[in-house]
Amino acid sequence: MQNFAYANPATLQEAVAHLGGRWGDADVLAGGTDLISLMKEHLHTPKRVVNIKNIKELDGIQKTADGLRIGALVTMDELAGNADVKAGYPALAEAAAGIPSPQIRHMGTAGGDLCQRPRCWYYRQGFGLFAMKDGKSLVPDGENKYHAIFGSGPAYFVSASSLGPALVALNAKVKLVSAKGARELSVAKFFVTPASENAREIAMRPDEILTEILVPAASPHNAIYEVRQKEALDWPLAAAAVSLQMKGTTVAAARIVLGHVAATPWESGAAAKVLVGKPVNAATAEAAGKAAVSDAKPLSQNAYKVTLAKVAVKRALLEAVKVKA
Repeated sequence: MQNFAYANPATLQEAVAHLGGRWGDADVLAGGTDLISLMKEHLHTPKRVVNIKNIKELDGIQKTADGLRIGALVTMDELAGNADVKAGYPALAEAAAGIPSPQIRHMGTAGGDLCQRPRCWYYRQGFGLFAMKDGKSLVPDGENKYHAIFGSGPAYFVSASSLGPALVALNAKVKLVSAKGARELSVAKFFVTPASENAREIAMRPDEILTEILVPAASPHNAIYEVRQKEALDWPLAAAAVSLQMKGTTVAAARIVLGHVAATPWESGAAAKVLVGKPVNAATAEAAGKAAVSDAKPLSQNAYKVTLAKVAVKRALLEAVKVKA
């Protein structure tokens, strides 16, 4: 780990004043579950680390007339256990509770989950976001069993965010603050596929801090289903988050978002279209799952993810309306 300056601001205004105009000038420290590893591996070498843990305005979960406000410093444990989240936003509560490690749930924050870097082993071993060597990507012909099945490269990593798919399905926004002011951005647009090795996977600028997540009032018919290889500490192989607007027993509108299968949370309009005007049952959920993966482009070792994603969609839909398979 390289030497760095350390700032411990007490207010948001002080914190943004310590940031710079370029990535590498400063990094924000919240839970630290990802940043410390990145610094130890020399993947991040910030000149300054800005600790935001003591900024009170970045904490707390509040139910509002418009929905839910989640402070960036809210931990995964807090999110999973909050009564308002569990009652109205079960997809979000389950996404947080699904993180197997008690230590990460206790330390990891909602804002940090959205801003974490890819877990791709090529990236973590220093080959960059696109895993290039001698002008060619290592992924298509290499160890790619945990990589993307959507998109055609050169970004083959998958978004590691646990909350991302659920927040996209729930039409949530994030608030980003810099010394120049504040802006809001939908979570769907917050995640981006980087255009170059030096870009980021999020639409946040280096002089900004993610301060809160804003989730609109939601239909209670939302759920998430994740598939992992083992119950111990492990990231999902595939996931699906769904949010349904019901008209009686039929679907009036739907959002279906796949996780851990693309460089961003992957929304399937085709799957949603299959459901509109129909009830959710085993047959329609199966059809939606098939539609969700119809455009998948698996690599040499990860075709199994197509099946897992299809099953995740089906089970998330059935869970959203409490129908047994």
